[in-house]
Amino acid sequence: MSGTVCHHGGCHCGRVRFEVDAPAHLEVLDCNCSICRMTGFLHLIVPASRFRLVSGADDLSEYTFNTGAARHLFCRHCGIKSFYVPRSHPDGFSVNARCLDAETVSGMTVTAFDDADRVAATAAIAHLAAG
Repeated sequence: MSGTVCHHGGCHCGRVRFEVDAPAHLEVLDCNCSICRMTGFLHLIVPASRFRLVSGADDLSEYTFNTGAARHLFCRHCGIKSFYVPRSHPDGFSVNARCLDAETVSGMTVTAFDDADRVAATAAIAHLAAG
C-alpha cells in the first residue's frame, strides 16, 4: 500500500496488540461526545482491511450504549480501549492514535469532530473508511 507504514499498538498491559496500515503522519479526529471526551480518544479511522488484531482477542470486553451501533472494545485487564468499531464506520475500525507505538508515527494533524452535529460531521469523514 503506497504511502503507508505498518503501525503497531496495543493496550497498557500489552495483552492486546494490533497492526494498522496508515500514513506515517496521521490525520486524526478529536470527537467531543461524552465517551471520547472523557477518555481522550484520538480517532484514526481505517477500513477493516487495514487493521489486524495480532493478539488478545480473548482479553477484550465489549461495551455498547445509546444506539448500540458502536462496539467499544477494551482490555479486560488494564481497561484501555485502543480501538473499536465506530458508529460512523461500522465496517471499519477507529484506532486510538495515543495507543500506537511511537516509532512509526512522524506526527499528527488533529481535527475536531462535532458530535452535536453528528450527521454533518459523519458525512465529512465518510471517505476515511474507503478501502
